[in-house]
Amino acid sequence: MNRAVVIRAAAGLMGYLKETVTEAPTVVIGFDARYNSDVFAADTAAVVTGAGGRAVLLPEPLPTPVLAFAIQHLGADAGVMVTASHNPPRDNGYKVYLGDGSQIVPPADTGIAGHIAAIDSVASVERPETGWSVAGDEITQAYVDVAVKVLQPDSSREVSLVHTALHGVGSEVLRRAFEQAGFLAPVPVEEQEKPDPAFPTVDFPNPEEPGAIDAALALADQTHPDAVLANDPDADRCAVAVDSPHGWRMLRGDEVGVLLGHHVLQSGRITDDRNVFARSIVSSRLLGAMAKAAGIP
Repeated sequence: MNRAVVIRAAAGLMGYLKETVTEAPTVVIGFDARYNSDVFAADTAAVVTGAGGRAVLLPEPLPTPVLAFAIQHLGADAGVMVTASHNPPRDNGYKVYLGDGSQIVPPADTGIAGHIAAIDSVASVERPETGWSVAGDEITQAYVDVAVKVLQPDSSREVSLVHTALHGVGSEVLRRAFEQAGFLAPVPVEEQEKPDPAFPTVDFPNPEEPGAIDAALALADQTHPDAVLANDPDADRCAVAVDSPHGWRMLRGDEVGVLLGHHVLQSGRITDDRNVFARSIVSSRLLGAMAKAAGIP
């Protein structure tokens, strides 16, 4: 992952968008706090601008879900998030989204790859030094405004939590969302709260890896919260630990999914047969049973 790779990828994406969407696509670009993420994001903005598109750069390192949200919020044609998610410190990566706000799937991936392969040289890619815009905090605030609406108005706010960002970018947005929704702010694991691309306190910054949230569980032993939340470095992955007769226990992804599914089913928002539940081969069968019992396709 280097500037040459990023420039080629951005040029290939623009070639695909100009061929399939519009001659002047709008692309939103986000980045996390890893080494060179800001540099790669600026390179992408320059390539988009040089190709005749409109580039909107997010103002600071932010969670991947904020980037995904910003695409539809701004009516953009695509989005790029510069992040290696929960990979080791030496890595970086490039997540690409189309205008529906979700990551690319076939056949878009092979279409973009074909355009990348057609780039003769990085030197041939136009990259002006100016011309793109930088969004303000209103994008993050709009995301928080939407996020808090998932709650039932009469649901309890009497919840105490410990949170770790694992040296990533999740702390500030999560705190804002909780406080705006009327919760107490989660108690942070202070040594892991601020972004740090070296990830000095964890061997592997994935909350599902053994040992990754040991510091959060140690803090939970001291503060006795209702649950422990952990995000991966770009905050698009969330792990939950709960107290049990045998100490703190990580919930499996299936278990978190069932809890979220139960919330949606109980919310009253599913009103007709245009609303469906979806599950994959890695989802618990319980979701399907719950939907069937509720009369939801």
